[in-house]
Amino acid sequence: MAQASLGGVPTSVHAKAAGAWGEFEVTHDVSDLTDAKFLTGIGTKTKVLQRISTVAGEKGSSDTVRDVRGWAQKFFTEDGNQDFVFNDLPVFFIRDPIKFPSMNRSHKRHPRTNVPDNDMFWDFHVHNPEGIHALMHLFGQRGIPASLRNINAFSVHTYTLNKEDGSYRYVKWHWKPNDGIKTLDSATALRLAGEEPDYHIKDLFNAIEKGDYPSWTLNVQVIEPKDLADAPIDIFDNTFTWPHNKYPLRPIGKLTLNKNPSNYFQDIEQAAFSPSNMVPGIGPSADLVLQARMFSYPDAARYRVGPNYQQLPPNKPLAPVYSPYQRDGPSRIDGNYGGDPDYVRSEFRPMQFRKYAMQGHYEWKGHMQSYATEVTDKDFVQARELWEIIKKEGAEGEFLDNIVPTLVGIKEDLLTGAVALFSRVDKGLSELIEKTVKERKEKMKA
Repeated sequence: MAQASLGGVPTSVHAKAAGAWGEFEVTHDVSDLTDAKFLTGIGTKTKVLQRISTVAGEKGSSDTVRDVRGWAQKFFTEDGNQDFVFNDLPVFFIRDPIKFPSMNRSHKRHPRTNVPDNDMFWDFHVHNPEGIHALMHLFGQRGIPASLRNINAFSVHTYTLNKEDGSYRYVKWHWKPNDGIKTLDSATALRLAGEEPDYHIKDLFNAIEKGDYPSWTLNVQVIEPKDLADAPIDIFDNTFTWPHNKYPLRPIGKLTLNKNPSNYFQDIEQAAFSPSNMVPGIGPSADLVLQARMFSYPDAARYRVGPNYQQLPPNKPLAPVYSPYQRDGPSRIDGNYGGDPDYVRSEFRPMQFRKYAMQGHYEWKGHMQSYATEVTDKDFVQARELWEIIKKEGAEGEFLDNIVPTLVGIKEDLLTGAVALFSRVDKGLSELIEKTVKERKEKMKA
């Protein structure tokens, strides 16, 4: 009984998830970009652990809600674990990491009523309008996937690919499903939420179980450091996408999910992913939100799973990692480095560090600042371009069906603010939203 009461692993976000094991195979030569061993050599194969989740809902919530999907992967490479912690939307809601906790809370339950609250959601986004591009994606046609086997995944952040000679390029990662993108409309998603709340988890598990293995192609967009001045946007701002006509996708390899967990708790529930887990050849960038996540994710794992979570089967590297400065703590099971020195610069067992050269920025342009909250007309350009695509596809009605139910019933000042927010995207869009909300309210009174 005592064991049962301690059986769960607390998770504040990304609690509801599907998971599987798979394999990544390099299909294209990218040795000009990186020395990362698991990305070089056509035919190179690497074991992968995959976790795909909703963000706001709890473990028992419905799969088919309108929400971001988290895409977490662990590549078990010969140089250690490489984690990718991506999303199924190409952009994010904030650019200043200090807003991260507030943004997450606004998408969850009200602290008093304990139910999801549209007033909270729109109160945050009306007053933090840099997330307008992400909102356009969230309420667009791809806000609810028909299957986890048919979603895109994006790094959102800018990374670097590096070589031992010190050269590097800036990249954004893209996963594309080889079976294409498939989505649900709001009415179907609502029905499934009541009839089959575990719809996505079952779909992925059953497909793998019968040998219908889903697969994705990994691509990168690449920018040379010397070309930064020519970039049409701030490439370190995760609220913007990189234009594909200027920075085309370059394929790298193929991921195939081919094995279900032998035990969900052991393989998936205890798995911990962090953007800070990087192998040689891959590095971070000046993206502020990425840097914050590199700190907060392992910190959350130590609380959620325990200080020695990296020794558990889904987190343990295949490659031996000698780090005697990381020891002790509850549930240490690997010998704890015996009597090896636990301090730096010991002559009894000298550490061997990998030599690494990095080209430096010899001239910094711009200025330092404490916050990254300024919003300008430029923040609405890509949102406007997305709205034009939605109109071209004749999907305006679907967009309204997705967004209006969240606006009906919120406080009038928030509704006014939301309409004003979308008017900066397109005046016609804001008028459609205002008109449709009014019609829905009148229909509810009738």
